[in-house]
Amino acid sequence: MKKFLFLALAAGSLSFTACDSKKEDAMEAQGDAIKDAGEAKADAMENKADAVRDSADAKGEAVGDQADKMDPAAGTTTTTTEVKK
Repeated sequence: MKKFLFLALAAGSLSFTACDSKKEDAMEAQGDAIKDAGEAKADAMENKADAVRDSADAKGEAVGDQADKMDPAAGTTTTTTEVKK
């Protein structure tokens, strides 16, 4: 009987220590909110970086396309005999 009473008291005391206080719950919620805000900020920065990268790629392609249009000999080849003349 003493062992049963001891085990029951031990289980009861463990259950009380496992419960979080309202202050601890509030602090955990605040920590979660800070982490979530940081993740949202990082996501926004990644999206902005992607947009800058895409814009630079598009501008680079446009300049390359414009340079291709300016080349008068595009698609033609020159032989060595023509160059010597």
